[in-house]
Parts: sequence; C-alpha cells; structure tokens
Amino acid sequence: MQADVLRDFIVNKADDLKARDILVLDVQKMSDITDFLVICTGTSNTHTRSIAGHIAVEAKNAGVPPISTEGESDGEWVLVDFGDVIVHVMQPETRDFYQLEKLWG
Repeated sequence: MQADVLRDFIVNKADDLKARDILVLDVQKMSDITDFLVICTGTSNTHTRSIAGHIAVEAKNAGVPPISTEGESDGEWVLVDFGDVIVHVMQPETRDFYQLEKLWG
C-alpha cells in the first residue's frame, strides 16, 4: 500500500473510534525513517489502546501488518509503526507535554 493511501486509511480507522485532534505531518523532507506521522488523542488509557489496536488490526486485515507496536501496556502513548507511516496515539497530558507537532511541524 502506498504511503499516502496508508496514511488516509489510518486516519479513517482512528476516526472510527472517535480519536480526537487527528493530525497528519508530512515529514518526508525531514526524516529518512518515515514519510508521515499520524498523531491523535484518546480520552483514557483504554481508549488510547483501543484506537491503536483497531488501527493495527484493520491494517493487518488489509494486508499491511504493523512492523511494531509499543506502549500498549500503560496506554499513555501507544506507537504503531508501519514504516512509511508512524502512528502516535496519546493521552491529552502526554501529547501536551511532548508536543510532537512543534518538534516536527
């Protein structure tokens, strides 16, 4: 799946579970690691884990399994790595603290 198609698929799946403040950053000119970052917010640890899990399962069902997933145990910040797209699902406090939008924007 092309990076832009995967990006849109991920945004759609995050929206399915009511992720808040979904933001896509194009980092192709800043990073050799990935093309896009998708950052979104969950309302609780359970919600954050559910969003990330839903994205991973649906992508796997579409033939694009994640390379790795981190942070599921505590749910404050769950990262799902698809290579060309990296997804960050964060609690509001964690997102405010790390401010990835400013770091990469």
